[in-house]
Amino acid sequence: MAGTSSPEAVKKLLENMQGDLRALSLECRKKFPPVKEAAESGIIKVKTIAARSTDVLAALKESSSEVVQPFLMGCGTKEPKITQLCLAAIQRLMSHEVVSEVAAGNVINMLWQLMENSLEELKLLQTVLVLLTTNTVVHDEALSKAIVLCFRLHFTKDNITNNTAAATVRQVVTVVFERVVAEDERYKDIVEQPIGIQGNSNRRSVSTLKPCAKDAYMLFQDLCQLVNADAPYWLVGMTEMTRTFGLELLESVLNDFPQVFLQHQEFSFLLKERVCPLVIKLFSPNIKFRQGSSTSSSPAPVEKPYFPICMRLLRVVSVLIKQFYSLLVTECEIFLSLLVKFLDADKPQWLRAVAVESIHRLCVQPQLLRSFCQSYDMKQHSTKVFRDIVNALGSFIQSLFLVPNTGNVSATTNQTGGSVPGGTASAQTNPGMLGMGGGVTVLPAFEYRGTWIPILSVSTQGSAKATYLEMLDKVEPPSIPEGYAMSVAFHSLLDLVRGITNMIEEELGQVETDSQVTTADTQSSLTQSSDLQDFNSASDQTDKETVSRAVWEEMVNACWCGLLAALSLLLDASTDEAATENILKAELTMAALCGKLGLVTSRDAFITAICKGSLPPHYALTVLNTTTAVLSGKSYSIQGQNVQMISPSSESHQQVVAVGQPLALQPQGTVMLTSKNIQCMRTLLSLAHCHGAVLGTSWQLVLATLQHLVWILGLKPGIGGALKPGRAVEGPSTVLTTAVMTDLPVISNILSRLFESSQYLDDVSLHHLINALCSLSLEAMDMAYGNNKEPSLFAVAKLLETGLVNMHRIEILWRPLTGHLLEVCQHPNSRMREWGAEALTSLIKAGLTFNHDPSLSQNQRLQLLLLNPLKELSNINHPDIRLKQLECVLQILQSQGDSLGPGWPLVLGVMGAIRSDQGESLIRTAFQCLQLVVTDFLPTMPCTCLQIVVDVAGSFGLHNQELNISLTSIGLLWNISDYFFQRGEIIEKELNKEEAVQQKQAEEKGISLNRPFHPAPPFDCLWLCLYAKLGELCVDPRPAVRKSAGQTLFSTVGAHGTLLQHATWHTVIWKVLFHLLDQVRESSTTADKEKIESGGGNILIHHSRDTAEKQWAETWVLTLAGVARIFNTRRYLLQSLGDFSQAWDVLLDHIQSAALSKNNEVSLAALKSFQEILQIVSPVRESEKPDTPPAINMPVLIGTVTATGLGRSFMRTDSIGERIGRYNITEPPVITDEIEDLNLWWAAWNSWFRIGSESTKPPVACDKMTFIPSQPFLTALIQIFPALYQHIKTGFSMDDLQKLGVILHGAVSVPISSDASPFILPSYTEAVLTSLQEAVLTALDVLQKAICVGSESMQIMYPAIFDQLLTFVEFSCKPPQYGQLETKHIANAKYNQIQLFAPAEWVALNYVPFAERSLEVVVDLYQKTACHKAVVNERVLQNIIKTLRMPLSLKYACPSESTWKLAVSSLLKVLSIGLPVARQHASSGKFDNMWPELANTFENFLFTKSSPPDNLSIQEFQRNESIDVEVVQLISTEILPYANFIPKEFVGQIMTMLNKGSIHSQSSSFTEAEIDIRMREEFSKMCFETLLQFSFSNKVTSPQEGYISRMALSVLLKRSQDVLYRYIEDERLSGKCPLPRSRPFVCTNPARARIPTWHFKRFPANQRPAP
Repeated sequence: MAGTSSPEAVKKLLENMQGDLRALSLECRKKFPPVKEAAESGIIKVKTIAARSTDVLAALKESSSEVVQPFLMGCGTKEPKITQLCLAAIQRLMSHEVVSEVAAGNVINMLWQLMENSLEELKLLQTVLVLLTTNTVVHDEALSKAIVLCFRLHFTKDNITNNTAAATVRQVVTVVFERVVAEDERYKDIVEQPIGIQGNSNRRSVSTLKPCAKDAYMLFQDLCQLVNADAPYWLVGMTEMTRTFGLELLESVLNDFPQVFLQHQEFSFLLKERVCPLVIKLFSPNIKFRQGSSTSSSPAPVEKPYFPICMRLLRVVSVLIKQFYSLLVTECEIFLSLLVKFLDADKPQWLRAVAVESIHRLCVQPQLLRSFCQSYDMKQHSTKVFRDIVNALGSFIQSLFLVPNTGNVSATTNQTGGSVPGGTASAQTNPGMLGMGGGVTVLPAFEYRGTWIPILSVSTQGSAKATYLEMLDKVEPPSIPEGYAMSVAFHSLLDLVRGITNMIEEELGQVETDSQVTTADTQSSLTQSSDLQDFNSASDQTDKETVSRAVWEEMVNACWCGLLAALSLLLDASTDEAATENILKAELTMAALCGKLGLVTSRDAFITAICKGSLPPHYALTVLNTTTAVLSGKSYSIQGQNVQMISPSSESHQQVVAVGQPLALQPQGTVMLTSKNIQCMRTLLSLAHCHGAVLGTSWQLVLATLQHLVWILGLKPGIGGALKPGRAVEGPSTVLTTAVMTDLPVISNILSRLFESSQYLDDVSLHHLINALCSLSLEAMDMAYGNNKEPSLFAVAKLLETGLVNMHRIEILWRPLTGHLLEVCQHPNSRMREWGAEALTSLIKAGLTFNHDPSLSQNQRLQLLLLNPLKELSNINHPDIRLKQLECVLQILQSQGDSLGPGWPLVLGVMGAIRSDQGESLIRTAFQCLQLVVTDFLPTMPCTCLQIVVDVAGSFGLHNQELNISLTSIGLLWNISDYFFQRGEIIEKELNKEEAVQQKQAEEKGISLNRPFHPAPPFDCLWLCLYAKLGELCVDPRPAVRKSAGQTLFSTVGAHGTLLQHATWHTVIWKVLFHLLDQVRESSTTADKEKIESGGGNILIHHSRDTAEKQWAETWVLTLAGVARIFNTRRYLLQSLGDFSQAWDVLLDHIQSAALSKNNEVSLAALKSFQEILQIVSPVRESEKPDTPPAINMPVLIGTVTATGLGRSFMRTDSIGERIGRYNITEPPVITDEIEDLNLWWAAWNSWFRIGSESTKPPVACDKMTFIPSQPFLTALIQIFPALYQHIKTGFSMDDLQKLGVILHGAVSVPISSDASPFILPSYTEAVLTSLQEAVLTALDVLQKAICVGSESMQIMYPAIFDQLLTFVEFSCKPPQYGQLETKHIANAKYNQIQLFAPAEWVALNYVPFAERSLEVVVDLYQKTACHKAVVNERVLQNIIKTLRMPLSLKYACPSESTWKLAVSSLLKVLSIGLPVARQHASSGKFDNMWPELANTFENFLFTKSSPPDNLSIQEFQRNESIDVEVVQLISTEILPYANFIPKEFVGQIMTMLNKGSIHSQSSSFTEAEIDIRMREEFSKMCFETLLQFSFSNKVTSPQEGYISRMALSVLLKRSQDVLYRYIEDERLSGKCPLPRSRPFVCTNPARARIPTWHFKRFPANQRPAP
């Protein structure tokens, strides 16, 4: 419409119209002037309309009569060209819908005239069609006239016109009814007044119908009239009509517009009153007809009425039944009975064929079949229509097989219908048979007892596409191909089965409750959606279900006998795989449906049919034969005829695909399976898989059949119980074709899925299944007893599969299932046994992993039930079974360990049951399980099981099969301890709760609670068990185990001990730690000293571990260090125990005995432990607590220890911060009595002194076996003192200082082995201290610092410290001797690197750096303490000078040049401090003895007896001289100016010395060039100047002070006098030879001295010296 009303289209229409009118005018110009005039006026009319109208099309429609008139007149001319032009123009106007009703009527009248004149017939039809299809202006008489016109043209002589007219009629009829549909659509929302139904009972009462409906009504009514050969009421003017065409039109209307008949009662009335009687009347000749009769009572004027009419009638009947069954129940019963009759053998072949096609059309409509059953079969006095249809099909199929060939021939010769003769059918049999024999490709066919019927492809599944019902153009009966009727009947059966089963199952699915949901097709998603609907409307459906169930049962009961008879026959006769498949599917779905509806007899009948088809013919399986006996006697009545159940024929022409042995104790020969057997087997599997829930008692039958088939095919069980293709082990080999080989995996898969589907079975069915399998298994076990043949494992494998999928209700089948499998596990046949274990362990694993409801954690009884068979396996001694058991445990842990709960003791028991003698692989597997438990599952097990875990882990540690396992088990014990620590609170709570329960039970029984370490709380007992286990491992014969266990024990106690109750520590210390120390000390001291060559295999042992004694030494070291560390970290806690002081003493005793052992490693480690226990701060009272935690106020020692010589820092088990946190939060420090605390430290001091004095005491006799303590040991020993001193300094007395001095002196004196010297000693030239020497000085440093800040009473110790240090200073020139031991200088000792076993040489240390460092300390100390009373009183300065005198007097003879230089500088420093003090105390006489000592020291140094070395350079000599000058300067600045405070003797000595110095002292060996330097001129000059200086001092204030000047002067004069005398003498002796340059210099020098004149003024003239 939009296309024709657009402005462009309108414009084009106007142009075309004007063009048409012009063309018409032109054509008629000469012959037909009136037409020409009309055309021209038409043009003006069109133009006027175009110019004046806004809506051109509406205006055209109004004036359409005038516009069309010229064209109608043109048609009236009957000139072909003009007529064609006019009809085309009229069609154009129609297509634009600009023709009014009046104009349309005029057009139709004009067309009628043309028709009567037989002009332009095709154009006429076209015009009518355009007129009726483009608009709805034509109604009533005009419409009928148009329709009649088309009918009239249908019956012309021209074929083309006839056909075109027929098509037009069909289209016009369709248009009429389409108008009704459109009209109904338009008026559907308008509410009409209800009209009384009785008003429509009269066929003429059409006044209530709307216009379009009325037209349709009149048309349909007249069609019925015409088919019935009566005169029409409305289609006036009809001259002739064929019945076939009428029936076709009726059928198309009924088929295409059912809604018109169903919605309008007037039309429904027509159906009942006109159509059905008509059909029945027309059928009557066919009903009466028998073979040979051809009379027809039909009055219709048709040439050959028989086939075309019958076929069309059947089509109409099909439509009536399909579309209007609900309106025509009674009529349909008649139609259906007729259809069944038409299948009779005495009816013509073509009639049977079309009847079968019609029945097929019904078979694909299950809802219709259901209605038949409800309306007829279930009514008391009605025909059993549905049963008759099915039985008729069955009977029809049997008749096709059973009619003998001869009878077939005679029957067909008399037929008038002209079907294919029966002789042809029998003739065709032979080629088919020959083809099979010759191996040619065979047509799909049925073959039974010589009758061969091909299978034709007649329709697709579920649709009934007929062939002969569609032959509308055929007048003669067609020839029917052989097999066609059979094929249609076959498909009808299949579609019927498919349809009703699908329908019933769908409906079943909608009404089934959740607990019963099992569907025929497990893949059906429909069922799931319908379940949801069912859920929503369950209450409404209860009544509906009852009704529905009755219908379903009636339908099945009505059809199953006929179906089974027909299908069994077809199955046996089928030679085509696809056909067989379809038959089996039908049998399967029927069996399933019967089962679902609880129809046992019919179900078993179908199942038996499939089972028989699966096995070879006459196979000896008793179960099947008894079942078939029940059915074999039955016969079924089909319309009065008896049809026997046909037994399967054994003459199969099927291809053999497998040859195998029958499953029997004594197999006789082989049996053959055909492809059809395999197909049946697959169907059987599919049935059991999808519909196992409805099998009930048939399981026995199905399983027995399957076991035999599986055996024949040689399938063997694989993982999880699934069967896989395998080779037969004995007897003739199983022969399988390639075809069946490809099928086997599929079969195996379906077999598995079959048992998976057992989860949907109810409990009763499941027990049927389990019992069937157990009895099959027992048979197999009996067969396997007496021989070594391969057993049938089908039943065991399938028990496993069934158990696996029924875990949700495993309790009901667990005992029979596992009981049977445990029996299988003990079977002597290893294959059988292996499978029993496989099945059992798989079931246990699956049972534990399954998500039970309630879960296993809430259902402990079930869990223990599941695990019990695992424990039972421990009673079986076959190693293969035990390995399976352990592997199962491992897998259970991996998958399900976190939810074992109360099953843990059982599982751990299985691991612990493994003994050392059971082979490495079992131990390894068991240990793997334990590892998994410890790493992953400790948190999930009940705390009461933790002790079992500790015991099991400990037992693996003691297993001696595999060292790695022992070591790893110790690691596990550490992990366990870590777990205890992390989850302490939870474990403690749970254990206490459990303890309370046990206590209560024990009290009720009147017995005492018995567990190890009983009085301790249960959580502590757990720890003690762990410690005890580790303690056992700490003294294992294997060193690696000992080491690992020891480290673990101490780490555990150290890291986690805070969790223990206070009192429990008593047990830990005395029962665990000291007990262990005693055992280790005992074992170490008694260990064998024999050398061990290798550590097993090719492992070489290091020389430090090559004896048992050395290996035990390592253990001793570890143990002692561990105990010491615990005492250190847990001191506060332990100290609050009552007997801490005893424990302390015991520990010190252990440390002492280890330190004094003759093993360097042990002794050094003992000292490290000693150091560790001293690194503790005494507890501080709350009021005195510093802001920083006390643990941080460590003595400086820790740094020193780490830095010097020990080589590593001491590891702590927990950080200081952690300890502080722990003490501050969980364990507030226990305030112990200070005196007690001091006692502990004094005990430590005494131990230290004993160790020190024992170890540093020189040996009495010296041989090569003498044990000399090592340097690291001595270093560590001395390094202990500072830390120890911090605790005892308050009571440290002079006696203690003496003791210390002895040890320090002894330690420094100890020589070292030449083997070790390269590592300890620096080269002789390097001035570096050894660690030991550093430590000694550190000890004294700590002491002097303490004295410095200590009380007055402590300061009397200063002299003693000076004495000790000065002793060390002497070492620079006089090294100490160590007993009688012969030592060598380091440079002379040979380093025995190659001669490993040569006796050691002892090397004395280089003491020079040490002595020099000591000297520096002395100077520093003296600078700080010079004025102290004790230092003054004890003449410390004198001692220092005395000590320094030795290196100073030796000077160049000192071992090291640095020594005397340092001594000089030290002396100068000391004197600069000490001389003022000495002067201050001059009157007290305390320094009287010092002055002579000092004078001698100066004398010995300045005028040394040792001559400088020859290689001394000039520069060196000058530097040395400058040192001498410094000494003189000191005398001139610090001594002589204060002469009045100094003894005169001393001053005299000094003057003499200066005088001596001022005279040149020469070296005897010198060159002329060196002479000035070598004569120490500078030194002489300095001495001389000092003398001069003090000779002319002008600061004399009193006569007493002047004595120094007088003394100096007298010395100077005497000196001058001597010089002059000697010069004169020498000059006289020298004669002509000149004197050395120095002599005149000496004489002239004093004269050159700048002696100021004021010096001479002081003397009287007679006393002045000569210038």
